[in-house]
Amino acid sequence: MSGKVTRMSMIKQLLQLYRNVLPNGKRLSNRAIARELGLDKETVNTFVRKIKANNYDIEALLQLADPVLEGKFMAGSAAYTDKRYETLKELLPYYEQELKRKHVTRGLLWKEYIASHPDGYRQTQFCFHLNQLLVARKPSAHLEHLPGEKLYVDFCGDRIEYVDIETGEVSKAYIFVATLPYSDYTFAMATATQTTDDFLLALSCCLSSFGGSPKILVPDNLKAAVIKSDKYEPELNRIMAREINNISMF
Repeated sequence: MSGKVTRMSMIKQLLQLYRNVLPNGKRLSNRAIARELGLDKETVNTFVRKIKANNYDIEALLQLADPVLEGKFMAGSAAYTDKRYETLKELLPYYEQELKRKHVTRGLLWKEYIASHPDGYRQTQFCFHLNQLLVARKPSAHLEHLPGEKLYVDFCGDRIEYVDIETGEVSKAYIFVATLPYSDYTFAMATATQTTDDFLLALSCCLSSFGGSPKILVPDNLKAAVIKSDKYEPELNRIMAREINNISMF
């Protein structure tokens, strides 16, 4: 019989991230945990304070059923007994689709929600339970990264506008972003286009700023890097790959 996938609750994912010790002997910061799970930092702070105040054993907590675990952190007002929670669950498919649209945020969804449900959750609770439901529908894993091994690169978001201070002309630019996942150290640069030439210029400036290069470059289906996307064998831009090899490496 094939194994059954167990979907991990947000609280258990938070506990695992809080428990894990990094190679440098330190734990992930509350801010890093919040970023990993898509939560507000203060929400993570609240959980961590309760763990410390009650001297909870993390391994023991991870063995508890989700309702029991939730009761330890939100005793007396468990979400699964709240009618507001059932209402939110019914709206989840709609919110899931809306969050895929550009410029739609959890804050905007909460304003829409509270206008229709004046007695519903306040914004912090709304975002907490919405994130928990979304995580349950799409479980994620904690990824381990090695220092300097990978560099994630892409052009992000919409183009930004800037004004020529001499002519007053308004132009638009793309934003190239590169991130080292181990440290979250990030480089950003505006470019006129997303062509191979501008991408290579931005990448060269990025590596120069970092003072070296990674072993692996990871583009997220970037047009300048990926000619044809495919889940298993994407077709890469060979000219660009050759030019990247000419950029100074470690």
